[in-house]
Amino acid sequence: MRVRTRAIGAAGVVVAIIALLGIWFVARHVRPELRLPTASRTCTVQADGRVVLGADQMANAATIAAIGAQRQMPERAVVVALATAYQESHLKNLAHGDRDSLGLFQQRPSQGWGTAEDIQDPRYAANRFYAALKKVKGWERMRVTEAAQRVQRSAYPEAYQKWADESQVLTRALLGHATGAVACTVGPTPAMRGQAAATALIQGLTLDWGLPGVASPTDLTGLAVSASDSRNGWRYAHWLVSHADDHGVKRVRFGGLEWTAEQGTWAKVADGPAAPTQVLAEVFADT
Repeated sequence: MRVRTRAIGAAGVVVAIIALLGIWFVARHVRPELRLPTASRTCTVQADGRVVLGADQMANAATIAAIGAQRQMPERAVVVALATAYQESHLKNLAHGDRDSLGLFQQRPSQGWGTAEDIQDPRYAANRFYAALKKVKGWERMRVTEAAQRVQRSAYPEAYQKWADESQVLTRALLGHATGAVACTVGPTPAMRGQAAATALIQGLTLDWGLPGVASPTDLTGLAVSASDSRNGWRYAHWLVSHADDHGVKRVRFGGLEWTAEQGTWAKVADGPAAPTQVLAEVFADT
């Protein structure tokens, strides 16, 4: 009897787990923003609202925002672009989609968006989206979902609007309107270290922001980014934190605050005055 009772109890646990996973699976398709909880590799953005993303989603969002700024698009365009990528891929660089759709914006090679390889480059995909949006007459006065639909021509034209609030929060943070607004907790093993990490960061900053040059600092092993003002400083600082997990960033310092991979949060700098026109970043050293 006791053995049978234990067997029945174990079976009940298994059934409960399967039921929960089934509920999550269905909800995931109805609400694609839902994800199973993870212990690390997450980012929290707070800028007149709160958004939580995975590390890869955060890096993609940062690149989309930076490309928009580099193209001198209005901030409204960044909101539209982020809302579109939210709906199409949930800010993930997908290698699949409906028919031949690919990438962050689910652009289709057969529809003239570029080659499959091009479309899966987040910078290329973002540039093509902004170029197409710019051709839409009066897009600045449209609702987010209407502007996105003119570019995407989706079967669900109202779907983009539900991401407008989250996209506004991300835009404010990533374009430097908030202080210490992007905080990421990265995994224990960085994807890159040392010179490879520093080189990748310099290349990424140059391609995303079009920066003319990034120097090696004297007090940290990593790099220094010149900022003309506080807003630009926080743009670069938030970009660096957004790319911390995939580029081996250990520490970012700007405006009297410092983010560390160990803590995953911003805190006041205790060891000296802040450089008002310089963002400092440290990468994980080679082991």
